Formats: sequence, C-alpha cells, structure tokens
Amino acid sequence: MNSENLKTFITLCKYKNFTRTAEALYVAQSTITNRIAELEREVNAQLFIRDKKSVQLTESGIKFLDYAKRIVDLEEKAISDISSDTRFEKSLTIGSTNTIFDCHINEKVKSFLQRKNDTAVKIVISHSLPLIDMVIDGSIDIAFTFSEYHKNNIMCKTFCEDKMVLVTDCKNTKYKYGILLSELSDIDYYYCNFPFQNIGEYIKDLFPKYHHFPIEFDRAGNIIDYLIGSNGYSILPEKLVSKHIENEALHIVPLLDFEIPDVKSFMIYYSKNEDKLTEIIK
Repeated sequence: MNSENLKTFITLCKYKNFTRTAEALYVAQSTITNRIAELEREVNAQLFIRDKKSVQLTESGIKFLDYAKRIVDLEEKAISDISSDTRFEKSLTIGSTNTIFDCHINEKVKSFLQRKNDTAVKIVISHSLPLIDMVIDGSIDIAFTFSEYHKNNIMCKTFCEDKMVLVTDCKNTKYKYGILLSELSDIDYYYCNFPFQNIGEYIKDLFPKYHHFPIEFDRAGNIIDYLIGSNGYSILPEKLVSKHIENEALHIVPLLDFEIPDVKSFMIYYSKNEDKLTEIIK
C-alpha cells in the first residue's frame, strides 16, 4: 500500500478540501485526485462523498482512517528505528491519554531522559482504544490508558488510581466547608467531558438535565488556568491539581452528601518488552 496515498488520504480527511490538501502537500490537485482514486481501487471501497461544496468521509472512510494512521506511524517508526541518530543506542515510544500524561507520565519521562541519555523517546497522545491498537501492531512500546486489555503475550497492569476532587480558586471560600449535591447547579461549573470510564457522563448527571455550563473542555489540563483567579469550580484528578493546591492557588471543596468514583488507569505492553520498559514504569 503506497504510503504517499495514505498520507494524502489522512491530509484530505483533515482539510476536507482537495485544493487545500494539494496546497498542504505542495502537489497539483489532480495528483490528490489520482492518489485517492488509486487508494479507493486498492481497498475496493469509496472513501469519500464528494460534491461541489464539501468532501465527507463515507462509513468505509471513517473505518479506514484509523488503520491508515497506524500504517503510516508504524512505517515511520520502523524507518526511525533503523536509521536513528548514532548517538542514540535505543528508542522508546510511549503512548498515553492526555490526562494520564499530564498527571503522571510527563515527570516520569523527564526523569527517564536524565538517567538514560542513550535512548530516544517518542510520545504519542491519543485515546485509550487507539493506543491499545498501536501496542498490538507494534507502533508503540507501551500504552497508558483508562481501558483494560487482556490477551496472550500482552501485559495489562494497573498503573494507578486517581481520586477525583472538586476544586476552585483559593480566594473563593463560599463552599470552603463543603458543598451539597443540591447546591451544584448554583455554582459556575467548568465541565470536562472525560472520555474514560463514563466519568464525564457521571459528573454531568449530577446536574439537572439540560444544565448549561459556562464553559466546556475536552482536555482536563486546560481548565486549571480558567479556575485560577475565578469563581469557577471543576472536578479534576487530584494529582493534576496537587501542585496548585500546594502553592495555594486552588483548594479542594469537600463533597458533603455525594462522591465521585476513583479512576483506575492501566499500562499495556507486550511481555517481551518488559525489560526494555523497566526504567520508565518503575
């Protein structure tokens, strides 16, 4: 399967426009058309629905996109491993969700690089299920996810459990001694739709149906800057906000008559790679 065709397909998925895709890849628009046509013949399926105004993925195209990304990533990893800079004897590719990376992996990687300057590290940020697929096909060495996966030769171990806490700016003391479930709808709650273990939906269900949140995020780490200096509140992993609590920028609001489940995360990797990963997972 031609990698240029795959990269063209991925780029067209991003821009949904043949002209912009051609400009991004520095080729003629006819080249884009020919590459997509060749790819569609190869997979024996229509990947796009085209009209004068837009380009949209078909169901087949949606399914194929994840495979295309993984094939391209795997090819790039193979080339990188074979022709890597001679000053790096080893390479390590780590996959993680945003939240786990921000809470736990970032500091581990920094520490690892200080101890192991002979290893080139690549970080891949994605969602849990695509990361598991990347472990399976070998494009990453280890995945830190919120989903379990158990199969022969693949290890799945509990990585950590994160407590979820309600936090706000330290100067906002209205609910300093605790908040009731019935009072949640009265606060400015900054909502994050955590895409793991139904936590996002669990939190949303604490509020009245069709409740309007002043702001919504898809990444927990982005909320912190909005909380500091405001009267907003948000439920976040305690590890993510621990430094801000220690620095007295944020404080935890006790939950008086309700609770949020802890969140468990996992590390997934081939058993044959365990020795290679010892330094990063210890």
